[in-house]
Amino acid sequence: MRIAMIGTGYVGLVSGACFSEFGIHVTCVDKDQAKIDQLKDGGVPIYEPGLERLVGSNVAAGRLDFTTDLAAAAKGARAIFIAVGTPSRRGDGFADLSYVFEAAREIAAELNGPTVIVTKSTVPIGTGRKVAEEIRKVRPDADFDMVSNPEFLREGSAINDFMRPDRVVIGAESERARQVMRELYRPLFLIETPILFTGLESAELTKYAANAFLATKITFINEVADLCEKVGADVHDVAKGIGLDGRIGSKFLHPGPGYGGSCFPKDTLALVRSAEEVGAPLAIVDTVTRLNRERKARMAERVIAHCGGSVSGKTIAVLGVTFKPNTDDMREAPSLDIVPALQAAGATIRAYDPEGMSEAGKLLDGVTWCGDAYDALREADALVILTEWNEFRGLDLLRVKQLMRAPVMLDLRNIYNPTEMRAAGFDYVCIGRPLAATEAGAGAGAEVAQ
Repeated sequence: MRIAMIGTGYVGLVSGACFSEFGIHVTCVDKDQAKIDQLKDGGVPIYEPGLERLVGSNVAAGRLDFTTDLAAAAKGARAIFIAVGTPSRRGDGFADLSYVFEAAREIAAELNGPTVIVTKSTVPIGTGRKVAEEIRKVRPDADFDMVSNPEFLREGSAINDFMRPDRVVIGAESERARQVMRELYRPLFLIETPILFTGLESAELTKYAANAFLATKITFINEVADLCEKVGADVHDVAKGIGLDGRIGSKFLHPGPGYGGSCFPKDTLALVRSAEEVGAPLAIVDTVTRLNRERKARMAERVIAHCGGSVSGKTIAVLGVTFKPNTDDMREAPSLDIVPALQAAGATIRAYDPEGMSEAGKLLDGVTWCGDAYDALREADALVILTEWNEFRGLDLLRVKQLMRAPVMLDLRNIYNPTEMRAAGFDYVCIGRPLAATEAGAGAGAEVAQ
């Protein structure tokens, strides 16, 4: 089978490479000639563990190629996936579907036989039918089926998420479309992956609802962490205690400086706006979006307060600026709020991130970018950990103290044990854990009897 993937961003490139690993011939299309040239030369424009190897092996096998020529990619394709960006529209928070509709019109002009058109991009409810309308405006005679196949990829583990997903959701309303999608995902049927067939609107809403629920879990545990600090409880123990309930689960119950990334901020806001538009407001999700914005601002205030109420003239070392580890994605990262707030308060920022500094340099002005974590710590008055990269979990604490002016650490990802840090002589601050951590609960959380 041959398919075309329109868009070589995060979703399109990962999905295209993974489909080719299934043995399908995939042609990825993008208007950015420089990006296509880079991919043809064996490079990848994004950082995702394992992606460069996967792309290279399937290009070498002849199953994956790249072009700017949509007509050539569409020729003989059984399915054409739309995997272009749907950023938040400025001013109102609605998803910007201009790239989706532009792709639909261009696809329409090239249709040359029965084809399944698949929206892989995250789109508001009803978009699939609007895409079909756009195609028919250009080609009233076109023979095609419309499908919604939302992605559920986590940055940093996207390849495994595609190859061994919790589920695949397919919104399709014809047997022909369902059969094509079954063929595409046949390797997952063999490992008994749940494949859920729904209508178009149900598939589109499933994606938004899933991201909104996960964002709500993060926001909930962040609020619980604030309460823990007031009453002397340990948020890690509380998270474990509720997470062991099978109805709740332990994932996404990790306190921090607020969620970011390409999905949660954009999708929660778009869902809120879509719900308002049809007269079914989602008060919970609306509150989540507001609380998350406020939390990022409060994290900068927390740093300033712990530095004696002022960071004017002080040097702050920041470790990690991407919104999460194992990605170079800076979209809606907490650092984009926290770092400028510290600078506005008079701080000098020295920062290091294993993968994100190239992109962060375009977004954060006046930051001194360092060669490694220890370089960032030189003569720092305080250290702030914003992203939990593995290499930050095992810092040489003696060396850290020697490099810094004062051993002040604000660990906004809770990657260190409070008792051990204070024993090592650090003025240590974390999220949602008591100042006098107990032996049972410090760091790893309370034991669970077997």
